[in-house]
Amino acid sequence: MQHIVVDISLSSDEYLAHYRQQVRDVVAISRDGRRVRFPSSLLQPYLLHNGIQGSFRISFTDSGKFNSIERL
Repeated sequence: MQHIVVDISLSSDEYLAHYRQQVRDVVAISRDGRRVRFPSSLLQPYLLHNGIQGSFRISFTDSGKFNSIERL
């Protein structure tokens, strides 16, 4: 299994657009420079009153399919 680490900072207002499905994906640059796109719904468990901030490890299968996301 492979993984990447991304640093995410979304205010609560920015995430609201995702929640309303006006925006469906988050695009981030991993710490090793790769661009990654994933559904914003994966971050919903990490939403706090001030939005979503933190570092996250995204794991995926050898074929490139999403497996899991966790806050570091």
